[in-house]
Amino acid sequence: MSKLPELSGKEVKNFNFEVVRHKESHVALRKFSEGRKIITIVPLHKEIKPGTLLGILQLAKISREEFLKYV
Repeated sequence: MSKLPELSGKEVKNFNFEVVRHKESHVALRKFSEGRKIITIVPLHKEIKPGTLLGILQLAKISREEFLKYV
């Protein structure tokens, strides 16, 4: 299992999400997948912790392998 790269919150927005709401240091992102609406909150930090990033990927129904292809 390869290590997740370090990404900022702004970089996470590039994975087919649209910004729904922006408040201070966090942004609400929305994505439609398999007929479902998925909303997640992402901190706009310079670097997102690996556990937080994994949680975002799980909500967005993006596998670790698929994610690593994009990065």
